[in-house]
Formats: sequence, structure tokens, C-alpha cells
Amino acid sequence: MNFFYKRDRINKRRWYLPILFAVIISIISGCGNDKTKEADANGKVDLSEVTLVLGDQAGLTKSKVEASKVLEGTPYKVKWASFQGAAPLFEAVKSGSVDTAPAGDTPILTAAASGVPIKIIATNVSSTESLGILVQKDSAIKTVKDLKGKTIVISSAQGSIAQHLVIEALKEEGLTTKDVTIKFILPTDAAAAFKAGEIEVWGTFDPYMTIAVNNGARVLRTGKGISSGVGFLTVSEEALKDPGKKEALKDVVKRFEKAWEWEHDNKEEYVKLYSKITGLPEEVSREINSKVNAKFRPVTDSDIQAVQKVADSFKEAGVLQKSVNVSKLVDNEIFAK
Repeated sequence: MNFFYKRDRINKRRWYLPILFAVIISIISGCGNDKTKEADANGKVDLSEVTLVLGDQAGLTKSKVEASKVLEGTPYKVKWASFQGAAPLFEAVKSGSVDTAPAGDTPILTAAASGVPIKIIATNVSSTESLGILVQKDSAIKTVKDLKGKTIVISSAQGSIAQHLVIEALKEEGLTTKDVTIKFILPTDAAAAFKAGEIEVWGTFDPYMTIAVNNGARVLRTGKGISSGVGFLTVSEEALKDPGKKEALKDVVKRFEKAWEWEHDNKEEYVKLYSKITGLPEEVSREINSKVNAKFRPVTDSDIQAVQKVADSFKEAGVLQKSVNVSKLVDNEIFAK
């Protein structure tokens, strides 16, 4: 039985474990899909009865928020649900067990095209060098052109930011995905297989990318010049229909903005806390964060235009099931410009 067949069988089981975990959190905490009380005659909502389930990937959002302590004293309750990639995170959003989902541009486009009911409420700008195409340190592959005929593993699923990087990097060299074999594996599984030498070429992102490089991987191509560097915080449409959650979300985004500002001004303290939350060595955390000059802000027209180009590229490549109008995904009411 070969590696990829075994991995596919394992992934079918593992894919839903984080989703199940989030659902269990919802049930135990009593948040689930229950509506909070409707607003009173003056439009006021009792926020003490509101619970937001904040989705996350690899602890990247939670680490900033907890390190900066911006959620202390909220009039509503908060639960975290962390996933190793965007695909299972959006499955949790679709199931109704998670209210928010931070992700890169391409997974959001893929989720929207496949019917996940989400709206974009904020922009998260990050480094385009936080994703890359990696090869083993002793690989004979020296350039992207050498990928012809090779198998490329992409994390985490169809429509990831790593897939967009691979498509566009191949295009730069006059190649297409027809010139290679593409496989999709969740990041933690792919990381273990890459470390064991079972994967020769891997398209991935931080923190998995930096960890692999520190273990000897070579970077063939980063996202610089290809990736938009624009990610978003999305929210389920169901949460927006809930008066209490909607009011809580308006407060959350302002606190998130302060968390990103705090990280920018307290890099070294943040590195230590990020390591504590994620379990990564401090030197790895420091390297990851040295590539990032992140911002959290309202969505701008230029963000929409940049991501629309990515959407059109993905549709042309056959990745998206249908065309996506990015401007129609944006809700500017929660986080005003």
C-alpha cells in the first residue's frame, strides 16, 4: 500500500476530527446555532447571553489576541476553535459550529464558490514570503522548470493559497498543472511525510513552511510577486442574522485591530507568547514573525480588486466551481472604513 493511498484513507478520518471537536465545543458551551434574544424596543441586545465561536488556523489569530489581552472584559463570551487548515475550518463554518474564519484569499474564494455562506468583514495583510514551494535539501530540482513531470503535494486542499502559488509559478516558466501531478494533503500530515522524505515537492505556508526550512528544506519559490498577501476575516451569514452576535462582532473587530497593533509594537514579547500557545520553539516563532508586518483593517476597494484578479485566475484554471464576485462577498457594516 503506497504512502498517498494510506494518507488519503487517514485524511478521510482526520479531516472531520477538528470539525467534530468544534461541534462538541458548541454543544458543551451551549452556543451551537441557538439564537440570542432579539433586540429590545430600543434595539439593545443583552450581550451577556451571546457566545461567539472564533475559528482559527494553527493558533495564528488566537496567539495575537491572547498575547495582547484585548478580549479581556468583553460583555459577551468567546470560545476558540482551531484547525490546521482553511478547508476544515470552512466545513465547520458551513456546519454552523463556528462563527468566524480567518483565511487567505484563495480558500475564501473556494469556500464561497462551493456554497459556504460567508461574508468578508475585515482584511488581514501579511507577508507574501510566508508561503512557498519546498523541496528536499538533496533534491535534484533546482528551479520551478525542473518540476515538469514531478508530483507536487499541496496543503491543505483544493483552492489553497499554496495551490495558487504553484499554478502561477508554473505559468511563469511556460508550464501548467497538466505538466505535473497534484495531490492534496492536510498540513500536519504533509509535514510529517515531508520530514520523512516521502514527499519531494511541497507547496505550503507558515508555520509549516518555516518549520520545514529549519529542518533542512530548500525554498524553490516564495509567494513574492505572485500572492496578493491579502487575507480576510470572514463570518458566517447565520451569525450576521443574529442581533446579539452581530453587535459582538462589531466589537471584536475593533479589539482584533488593537491586537495586531500590539503585536507590531511588542514583537519579542509576542514571540514568547506565540511559542507558548503554539508549542513552537522560540527561534522558529521569531523567524515566522520576522517575515510578517501584518495589519488588520477594514476592507478597501484595492483589496477587492486584487482578490478579484485571483478569483478570475482560479476560475480560468478550473479550480473554482463558478465565478465569484468578490465585492458581493463584503459586508462593510461590521467594520466601517
